[in-house]
Amino acid sequence: MDAGFHPVVADWFKQHFTAPTPAQAQAWPAIRAGRHTLVAAPTGSGKTLAAFLCAIDALVHDSVAGKLDDVTSVVYVSPLKALSNDIDRNLSAPLDDIHASLERSGALFTPIRTAVRTGDTPPIARAAMRRRAPHILVTTPESLYILLTSDSGREMLGRVRTVIVDEIHALAGNKRGAHLSLSLERLAALNAQPPLRIGLSATQQPIDEVARFLVGADAIDSTNTARCAIIDEGHVRDRDLAIELPSIPLEAVLSGDAAADNYDRIAELIRQHRTTLVFVNTRRLAERVARALSERIGEESVTSHHGSMSKERRHAAEQRLKNGELKALVATASLELGIDIGDIDLVCQIGSTRSLSMLLQRVGRSGHAVGAVAKGRLFPQTRDQLVECAALLDMTRRGELDRVAICDTPLDVLAQQIVAEVSAGEWPLDALFDLCTRAYGFRNLTRSRFDQVVRMLAEGYSFARGQRGAYLHLDVINGLVRPRRGARLTAVTSGGAIPDNADYDVIAEPGGQFVGTVNEDFAIESLPGNIFQLGNTSWRVLKVDPAALRVADAAGEPPNMPFWLGEAPARTAELSAAVSRVRVTFAAKVDAAPDAPREAVVPWLCGDIGLGRDAAEQLYEYLMSAYRALGAMPSQDTLVMERFFDESGGMQLVLHSPFGSAVNRAWGLALRKRFCRTFNFELQAAAIEDAIVISLGAVHSFPLEEVWRYLHPDTVRDVLTQAVLDVPMFNVRWRWTANLSLALPRFRGGRKVPPRLQRMNAEDLAALLFPEQLACAENLQGSREIPDHPLVEQTLKDCLNEAMDITTLERILRDILAGAKQLVQRDVTEPSPFAHEVLNANPYAFLDDAPLEERRTAAVQSRRWLDPDTAGDLGELDAVAIRRVREELANAPANADELHEALMLTGAMTERDALRIDEKIGAWFAELTAAGRALALGDDVSVPRLWLATERHARFRRLWPDAPLAPAVNKQLAATLGPPLTADDALVMLLRAQLDCSGPESAGQLAAMFGLPEPAVVAALRTLENRGIVFHGRYTPGAVTDEWCDRRVLARIHRYTMRRLRAEIEAVPAAVYLRFLFDWQRVATGARMEGPQATLAVINQLAGFEAGAAAWESEILPARVRDYRGEYLDSLHTAGQAVWLRLKHKRAGTGRAGGPLKSTPIAIVPRGDLLDWLSMVALPGPETETTLSATARHILGVLETRGAAFFDDLVERCGVLKSQCEQALGELAAAGCITADSFAALRVLLTPPSRRRPLHGARRRGVSVVGLDTAGRWDIVPRMRANAAVANDSDSDEIDCVVRTLLDRYGVVFKRVVERETALPPWRYLLWALRRLEARGEVRGGRFVAGYSGEQFALPEALEALRKIRKAEPQPDVIVVNATDPLNLVGILTPGLRIPANSANRIAFVSGEAVAVRLGEEIRLLQACASDVECRVRTALIGRHGPQRARNRLRRR
Repeated sequence: MDAGFHPVVADWFKQHFTAPTPAQAQAWPAIRAGRHTLVAAPTGSGKTLAAFLCAIDALVHDSVAGKLDDVTSVVYVSPLKALSNDIDRNLSAPLDDIHASLERSGALFTPIRTAVRTGDTPPIARAAMRRRAPHILVTTPESLYILLTSDSGREMLGRVRTVIVDEIHALAGNKRGAHLSLSLERLAALNAQPPLRIGLSATQQPIDEVARFLVGADAIDSTNTARCAIIDEGHVRDRDLAIELPSIPLEAVLSGDAAADNYDRIAELIRQHRTTLVFVNTRRLAERVARALSERIGEESVTSHHGSMSKERRHAAEQRLKNGELKALVATASLELGIDIGDIDLVCQIGSTRSLSMLLQRVGRSGHAVGAVAKGRLFPQTRDQLVECAALLDMTRRGELDRVAICDTPLDVLAQQIVAEVSAGEWPLDALFDLCTRAYGFRNLTRSRFDQVVRMLAEGYSFARGQRGAYLHLDVINGLVRPRRGARLTAVTSGGAIPDNADYDVIAEPGGQFVGTVNEDFAIESLPGNIFQLGNTSWRVLKVDPAALRVADAAGEPPNMPFWLGEAPARTAELSAAVSRVRVTFAAKVDAAPDAPREAVVPWLCGDIGLGRDAAEQLYEYLMSAYRALGAMPSQDTLVMERFFDESGGMQLVLHSPFGSAVNRAWGLALRKRFCRTFNFELQAAAIEDAIVISLGAVHSFPLEEVWRYLHPDTVRDVLTQAVLDVPMFNVRWRWTANLSLALPRFRGGRKVPPRLQRMNAEDLAALLFPEQLACAENLQGSREIPDHPLVEQTLKDCLNEAMDITTLERILRDILAGAKQLVQRDVTEPSPFAHEVLNANPYAFLDDAPLEERRTAAVQSRRWLDPDTAGDLGELDAVAIRRVREELANAPANADELHEALMLTGAMTERDALRIDEKIGAWFAELTAAGRALALGDDVSVPRLWLATERHARFRRLWPDAPLAPAVNKQLAATLGPPLTADDALVMLLRAQLDCSGPESAGQLAAMFGLPEPAVVAALRTLENRGIVFHGRYTPGAVTDEWCDRRVLARIHRYTMRRLRAEIEAVPAAVYLRFLFDWQRVATGARMEGPQATLAVINQLAGFEAGAAAWESEILPARVRDYRGEYLDSLHTAGQAVWLRLKHKRAGTGRAGGPLKSTPIAIVPRGDLLDWLSMVALPGPETETTLSATARHILGVLETRGAAFFDDLVERCGVLKSQCEQALGELAAAGCITADSFAALRVLLTPPSRRRPLHGARRRGVSVVGLDTAGRWDIVPRMRANAAVANDSDSDEIDCVVRTLLDRYGVVFKRVVERETALPPWRYLLWALRRLEARGEVRGGRFVAGYSGEQFALPEALEALRKIRKAEPQPDVIVVNATDPLNLVGILTPGLRIPANSANRIAFVSGEAVAVRLGEEIRLLQACASDVECRVRTALIGRHGPQRARNRLRRR
């Protein structure tokens, strides 16, 4: 260490550290030299100690010398309250050690005091600070502002020597940073010697700009270089980063199964590590994840942590994690920065962080020590997030970092700080202006704008209010400004730069304890009795007060999740560029290896990017299918636009622009406004990070390439400004600006202004300052005039530059105008994979105020997965669909009147085409001409011979002025039919009529058809296109020229093309479906599986199906697992992966509960799904309790009170004989009251005592059957009465779990196929759940199995397999199914009587048809068959375990 440190300080450092880190070694000399210092170093590199140790050393020197006065010398500023509390705790230990060393040395010294001053500091602690100032003050930017505004605070801070700003990157780029920069200048002005400034961060780029922000404009030289020592140790450190994926492929929306897989994996990782931080991006998700993990690892092991929890609960969570009481903590950004919560082994990030800096900060919480390795796992939720996570890994490997853009001259912050500073005393205007411009964020502040803000504060915020709302006295004559009465109170109570999100307090009764906050809308919609979760605790609503929610502890009852509303953070520009780079590189590698693209791309993703094999494969599938579908890879240099029809006949326009949502929101809003002005119709729109969607109505038609020119870089700012005024964004930002500028104080009369009153007051202020914003739409003409007022200017600036990025949009539009961007546009039959996520966008992405249930994007049908090899046909229409539409539109008249109607509809008909329709049509036309109702035009030389209705010719005659007519037109009659149209109008009307009755036609075809010049036809078609009537493109497969098609007709062709997938799966006969089921359930020849994992797969597929207890190992499992052995099932149970039980509880009145256990219906269920299945069966009420013997009741009571027990323990506790205990256990198992943690226990009960001990080493299916004393523990079945209602809740997760299991079991689910299922709720509840899955795109609805009424639902992969089975030739193999098997569907799917589910009964199938059945020892043929087939059937039915008499009977035959 530097010899200049006090010996006590140096000794303390040597006792705790081996040597200074590079950052410390460089920072200490600069700080001791009195230079402003900015330290940039990775997390865990000792930055905080680098800043503090010199300050502590100076205080120790003063203390020993007797010069340590009761003044604050060091101010530490952090962006988070939790970080401030943490720093205070970490300062206490070294100061205590130093004090102890000084005492041991006998030196006289004054103890160094520290204190924390944040919004959570209690009044008693604040009073103590006022009486005796701490030497080191730990605070936040908002609390520093308050101290600088109060008299006692200014006295405390009058001799500050050092200011430390930690995590400076989190402040520099927003209004909090601008607010802090003014506070630092106010602090400097308060002190005779401006304090030394030290900035700390692990992620700051560009570091020179952050240094300028830290030191202020006065410390920047003429070369724009900050007079500051910059210690740049970079941000790179050893990191162990990887992406984790669920077993189910990711999609545009995270499925419930995928989420459950993620939770299971996170729980597994938590068990493998001592402490784990799980980061999420929203408070609602934090609560949801905390609950999901609680169910997996226990409530005592995990909790949540976010800003809407009370400080006590947050602090308790931090301490529990630090003390090892918690294994995991689920947090938002509230724990993102450098808070010391003990040694964290692992960080899990759910979803993309949207920025690299956030990822590095969060992962940096693990291994938070010098030299340690930071370990993080990323869990992307969607396919687009997978691409983002890959880009994040790529940026990390490249050593890149996000850039910080300093917030420039926010006028609302300026107004607040002026009021605060002037409230402390009179200021000359010139000096006040100089003070403000010394802050780096206000270096560009002009004097005219400053004077305007001061006048606003002195004269009131609006003319109508007058000076009642003014805070300052302005002395223009002397150039002075003084405070008005009440200015300081308002500045102190309503200050700060954190926007108010109008949340309600949650107060726990009866103690009145503050628990946290919830969103205003959630609070208002809550009713007494509702239960919700906050802080991983369930709360019951007691009362909804005007600004608070009164609650009581709900004692762990199942809760709903609260929600909070806020703006989603936009992806950073650097991450957007990295996403584009991944896409571009992907496309380049695919193009370079067209014959083997996978082999070229996947190794690159695994090697250079750092993905695992599964992640690389999924990323390849996604990007490749989208690339093939669009024919181009959207990037920041290649912009792609696609358009497609939805089910309503409208169209969706998707613009793929991976610039991030800040740019896309601006682009989408401006385009929406441009469309609105063009079509006079308000359109729905949404924007996400990589795409924009605009929902077009049924009348909007335009050439797709024209959209690129809809916006111009010179006018887009004005267009966007007008667009912003129409969306909720402006109103929210207006309220925030009014709050920050103190125009709308947040507190009044010592009480917080309720959220609804704040909104009303904001609207009233807008009506005064910006009346056109709230004016009646009927009174508005043209664009709204923007008033020249600081608050209006700042609100629009925040919208355009903070919520959006207008500057980047203008640059993109200039590049488009200059031809610097490659522009691609495609009309497709269905959305490309890249469009799926924007079509399913969350409400925060909406650019209009239409509710979720009214979104037109919901009318879009698309495939959940697209094969990359066939994705290229996405833009092709089906030739069969085009032909079908042509046939539907063809006018085939049946008499002369219908022929006349056809001529009126089509406008004109060529004689050649007309005569092909029907041989009688010539006679009908002659009949019409004789009546003067039709005529023939042309001579097939200059003009084709056309048939026209006389009425049409009267309007169209100027198209063919010289063409011969037959018969001649009666001029007097023609005059009565109206004046002729101009040639242009007539051609437009003719083409519209023709295209309305035909499919796609080229302009050349239309010109030849009517004998008209092609340029004129093209001009008329353009007119129709501009009117939204027709489209042009290449619609017919193989077309080489553009075709034109009526919009309505084209929508029908699209619709038929989209139905192609369903059309390929025609309803199959029951026999084909049974053949499919034999393959699907692995009982067909060659389909059986092997090994323990095969047994687990069968258990998962047959979960919840009840079969005779003895049939599972003798029939059902061996039919599917070729090498089945009992040890397979035992290992699954002992590992906690499965549990056996009787799901349907036996009722009273049915005799003794025991019964024959061998035939008792038993189900084997994955343990994780047990409660879901139990909730599906009716629970026994008091009047239907099971009848049990006294011994059984005694044993059941022992298990209920004392928990799971071994057989010998039960015998001892109950005082019964082993035989009695065994009989009672069998009785309880048969009644569905108990289960065991191994299948061996059930096997013992099923095996007679004489056969339990193996003779001569014989084994029963590989497992010795000995006795119950070695068969594991027994426990009660966890039937919970509280879950009974779930079985009648069609929206429950339990029903979704059951429905997915049924889909996995049968592939195609309908009412008849599940009739043998015993543990299901009524079909209507299953139907609602299946419809919900279809609406989410997880299953397909339709008619797949013929002969059965009602709705049917199928998995997409099942339909593919069903299609293959249908096309394949039936095999003559005999498949035998036991009657207890779920495939016993005789009498359900096949004709005849049902076969009783007895293990002695068996059914033989050939080609999916039941041909014979064995009932006990009797074999019956169900249909006649050839002798050789009958022989094979009888042999299969008897089998190797068949009765000897039956085999002898067969031999005699």
